[in-house]
Amino acid sequence: MLAHFHGQTWNASELARSMGVSTTAVNRYRDLLAGSFMIRILPPWFENLGKRLVRSPKVYLRDSGILHSLLDLDDMAGLAAHPRYGASWEGFALEQTLTAHGDRNAYFYATQRGAELDLMLLRGNRRWGFEFKCSDAPETTRSMHITIEDLGLEHLWVVYPGDREYPLSERITALPLGAVHGLDLRAPAPRAEGPSKREVG
Repeated sequence: MLAHFHGQTWNASELARSMGVSTTAVNRYRDLLAGSFMIRILPPWFENLGKRLVRSPKVYLRDSGILHSLLDLDDMAGLAAHPRYGASWEGFALEQTLTAHGDRNAYFYATQRGAELDLMLLRGNRRWGFEFKCSDAPETTRSMHITIEDLGLEHLWVVYPGDREYPLSERITALPLGAVHGLDLRAPAPRAEGPSKREVG
C-alpha cells in the first residue's frame, strides 16, 4: 500500500480503512518503518502566511529498487508506462539531494489551492527550493513562481534526468540530477546569465 502512496501526503484514515486496523496502528507501523530507514517522512513547512496549508507529511519508500519490486516493475519500459513513474523519479531525486546536502531542516510546501514545492532546504538564513520533474525539457509553472514569493526562496532548481544545466528564469534553473552534488548552498544565489545551456557530465 505504501508503494502506491509513495510521494503522497500521509492519510492514516484511508490506510487504516483499507487494512481494517486503527489509525493508531497505521501510524505505529509508519514510525517503525521510518525508524528502520525503510521510508522517509518529509514534514510540511508552514508558517503564518495567511494561507491554508497542507499540514500532513509526505511519505516515500527510500529504496527505489524496493519500490519498483512492490509495484511489480522489473524493467524500464514497465516503469515508464506506470502511473507512479513521476513519483518514483521524485523519490529517487529527493534521496539523492538529501544525501548530497543532508536531511536536516528539509521540508515540502503545499497550499490547499495547489501551489507546492517538492523540497525546501533551510541552510543558515537562506531557503533553497527543489522541484523534481521527470521530463526531458522542464519548464516553469505558475506554482513555482508563487512558492518563490511565498517562501522567499534564494533560488529554485528543477532537477530532471537530463545532462544540461540552463536558466528557466532569473531565480529558476533546470539542473541535471548528476549536478546536485556540486551545488554550494552556502554561496550567494545564482542568477540567470542568458539562454545558453551548459553540458554537465
